[in-house]
Amino acid sequence: MLDALFSQSPVGLHLLDTELRIVRVNTATPAIRGVREEDVVGHRFDEIYGVADADAATDLARGVLDDGVAVVGHLLRAHRRTDPDTEHFYEVSIFRLESPPGEVLGLAVAVVEVTEREKGRARAEVLSIAGEQVGRTLDVMTTCQELVDVVVPRMADVAVVEVVDAVLRGDDPPLAPLPHEVPLRRAAFRSSGRAEEPQAHPLGDVRALPAPTPYTQTLSDLRPRAVALDGGLPWLAADPDRAEAIRAAGAHHLITAPLTVRDTVLGLISLYRTQQPEAYDERDVALALQLADHTALCIDNARRYTREHTIAATVQRQLLPRRPASHTALETAYLLLPSDSGVQWYDGIPLSGARTALVVGGVVGQGVHCAAVMGQLRTVVHSLAAFDLEPDELLARLNDTATFLAAERAALPTADPVHREAFAARCTYAVYDPLTRICTVAGAGSASVAIVHPGGSTEIRDVPSGALLGSAEGTPFAVTAFEIPEGSLLILSDTPVPTLEPSCDRDVFRRLLAQTDRSLEDLRDDVLYAFAGGGQAGPTALVLARTRPFPADRVAVWQLPDAPTAAATARRLVRGRLVDWHVEEETAFDTELIVSELVTNAVRYGSPPLELRVINDRALTCEVRDSSQSAPHLRHAGVVDEGGRGLFIIAELAQAWGTRYTAGGKTIWTEQALP
Repeated sequence: MLDALFSQSPVGLHLLDTELRIVRVNTATPAIRGVREEDVVGHRFDEIYGVADADAATDLARGVLDDGVAVVGHLLRAHRRTDPDTEHFYEVSIFRLESPPGEVLGLAVAVVEVTEREKGRARAEVLSIAGEQVGRTLDVMTTCQELVDVVVPRMADVAVVEVVDAVLRGDDPPLAPLPHEVPLRRAAFRSSGRAEEPQAHPLGDVRALPAPTPYTQTLSDLRPRAVALDGGLPWLAADPDRAEAIRAAGAHHLITAPLTVRDTVLGLISLYRTQQPEAYDERDVALALQLADHTALCIDNARRYTREHTIAATVQRQLLPRRPASHTALETAYLLLPSDSGVQWYDGIPLSGARTALVVGGVVGQGVHCAAVMGQLRTVVHSLAAFDLEPDELLARLNDTATFLAAERAALPTADPVHREAFAARCTYAVYDPLTRICTVAGAGSASVAIVHPGGSTEIRDVPSGALLGSAEGTPFAVTAFEIPEGSLLILSDTPVPTLEPSCDRDVFRRLLAQTDRSLEDLRDDVLYAFAGGGQAGPTALVLARTRPFPADRVAVWQLPDAPTAAATARRLVRGRLVDWHVEEETAFDTELIVSELVTNAVRYGSPPLELRVINDRALTCEVRDSSQSAPHLRHAGVVDEGGRGLFIIAELAQAWGTRYTAGGKTIWTEQALP
């Protein structure tokens, strides 16, 4: 039975003496099959098997010989004498043999070759790691780099990923077979060898692949290929740069696999072996194809995101103001930080009476539909601002529009992806009056308002948080008003700014904005660098506004008597002031007529006291204020009517006109364009 066991068992049985020399061996063992027994007996076991770490294997056997504790299922790597270039794996169990009196005779060693099992496990591990680490971002270049980081050195010594250049821009990939003139960009490269591994082309290089080569053939029929890179291959002459890099790196085997999704070509992966001596086999090719398929799906997802993001960003840019509006008493700058929390917008809207509305807001979500909603809300804000509404009332009307848009979204078909996204938006609306230096603010969401005084000190203003736009709460929006000294900096955001909180230790924001001598553009850039590059938590949108004194000689205010002579008095006062301002005669004549009609209406239909104010700003503004709340209405008088043409005349002569209500009455205003 022992003779049969040592000659027929597929398990490698070895008897070792106390010097770890082989005394008897199973000649049927695959590891020494074809080797004569006399060439094995008397030699140490690590010499016969070519164990990769001979010292560790010897220490393991001596440990069993010394303490008698058996070792079961220990894994060893080795190279056979007959096949020195191929690495084999063996599972080894070692037991100490003793005579009945307790004398140590030697060791019994059972060896089972598990090369295929371990290689299969390694391939499965590569797939598992790729599933976890490839495609963690929605960036094509990053996804390609993640792939080469996984396969080197687990599967290859050099890995290259090339992607169709149009895919990086989010365009649709071309159908297979890929035309030879389509350019590919070298997106990722990694080598396990020296730092300056030779490359055919640098990263980022864009060019079409020379043909015919295994690379172009793979992109034509979408089949992976395993190629032995022996000397004298005729296709190397078609691509001399790549041939030179292959020779310089010492690559001896190549796998090239297509990156393809739904019969379209996204790119190509190329795996080279330079240090690992084994050739690629069919199982390696199958593994490369699985990796390519997973990576292609991730790249396609990133491509789709890039396209959607590009379209949404383009729409957002087109809907935002091109440059900050110019205001006499207010200098503004805007900042948008990259964010995944939504689509932001900002605005500066000139209002009547030299006032300015500052708006910053955002729509929760991503994509083109959110950018479209942002454009709708911005348009509504512009329209409502023309009615001179108070900030809280304007947000209430804006919320009505947002609720309507939310209902429209809820009514979409359930299969529509937008239907599953909740509608929510933020908005902070502030109105600054340079003549009174009062700023009035209301917010939907968590607004942040801070004032940096001319001396550099920062004051945090408490703005009550309101419900998000589109929510079903229906609570009214609170408004707050405060005075801003001339030369101060007003910071407005629709989200909380951590570094503006008094309890926050980080003072990056405060330190930057306290530099009152810097221009707003420089401050904006500094804030961008601090938050986008320094890992700081920052706002997604900011409005920076620096107040300036309004010239006193460009404003005139008069108290008028509540008498029929008020119109004549107003004309005389305005005529004199327009002469001082060098307003051209035609405009001055129209202004006198406008003032006459406004004052006449105030005397006839309003209540005292009456006040006339003329402002020479971006436009010539005339305002008549009285204490009555009655609203004027423009109407078309009949041919035989003796009255009712006052507002019609005003509307024809003025560029714009409107009514502004306050707690003490109303103000009728007009604006005329100045040359």
